[in-house]
Amino acid sequence: MVEKARRRRLEDPVSRRLPDFPWDQLTEYAARARSHPDGIVDLSIGTPVDPTPDVVRRALEAASDSPGYPQTVGLAGTRQAAVDWLARRHAVTGLGLDAVLPVIGTKELVASLPSQLGVGPGDTVVIPELAYPTYEVGAALAGAHVVATDSLTSLGPERPALLWLNSPSNPTGRVLPLQHLRKVVDWCRERGTLLVSDECYLEFAWDDRPEARPISVLHPDVCGGTHDGILAVHSLSKRSNLAGYRCGFVAGDPAVVAELLAVRKNLGLIQPGPQQVAMAAALDDDVDADEQHARYAARRTALKTALEGAGFRIDHSEASLYLWATRDEDCWQTVAELAGRGVLVAPGTFYGRAGERHVRVALTVTDERVAAAVARL
Repeated sequence: MVEKARRRRLEDPVSRRLPDFPWDQLTEYAARARSHPDGIVDLSIGTPVDPTPDVVRRALEAASDSPGYPQTVGLAGTRQAAVDWLARRHAVTGLGLDAVLPVIGTKELVASLPSQLGVGPGDTVVIPELAYPTYEVGAALAGAHVVATDSLTSLGPERPALLWLNSPSNPTGRVLPLQHLRKVVDWCRERGTLLVSDECYLEFAWDDRPEARPISVLHPDVCGGTHDGILAVHSLSKRSNLAGYRCGFVAGDPAVVAELLAVRKNLGLIQPGPQQVAMAAALDDDVDADEQHARYAARRTALKTALEGAGFRIDHSEASLYLWATRDEDCWQTVAELAGRGVLVAPGTFYGRAGERHVRVALTVTDERVAAAVARL
């Protein structure tokens, strides 16, 4: 019996349900870019490179004596900091502490959320047409059917179990306007579909036009003053350079948050105590966040100008930490040509078939590497 079970696992591994890991396909191009005499400029992945703010590091150090198990629900002070940040920076009202749950980085949450909420075979998960690949991974792990579309009408009478939104978008930087968000909220509520909005780039806006300003689905003008049937996912990785800390949180419908909490207690998915203290300090810290925003704004201007001067068109990109660039050619042709200049970018097909003529260019490199990319372009 043991051998039969082992054979079954080998013949039908869980990994077979998942799409190929996209960045494995960049190995050859990364090697080519690294061979440049001045080294690689890696614009393919959005990992922060600037220092973690001192106020956060001091908070982590002060909380480092942490011999006991933290609670899955999180410290009250950490959850209050999230509530206060959403109210102060994004005009979200009506959240209580029972509507917030710290998580171990938002990628973990995105990948496991469908399974934790009981989504499974026979259910449908809707993701954006161009999307962060982990939305599909989470649905696949749960055994659910995935539909990639930006059109609600294309779904007909279908009642999906879960629908993902992402505004500002990764990879395109597109911002969904208030009226569109409100329409999606209403559509999901009519069908009993859980709406989960990935808002990890909410603070990275570059366009001052009112219609281009990102807004949370938890904002009263979007949700009608009630958070029923809605979750929003937030990360400190980019805002406060905490990618290595694995700090994020989910907020919204208290009943759904309670269900997640009950499941995560049993799984032992607990954000470490010192990180909870550090996350609270980061959420309270607007000064360093605004300074980081200014750094990215300068890098964005330099890279955008250089790309346009090299014959690229920048589509969307009004927010987030990426430029969605095209020369109206196959994305892999663009990747290869830029790799020859020592510049590595991500092909648009990593995010869906609709990205086949675009590349995603990350802003998360040092000023020195931005200058190197500008010179090569």
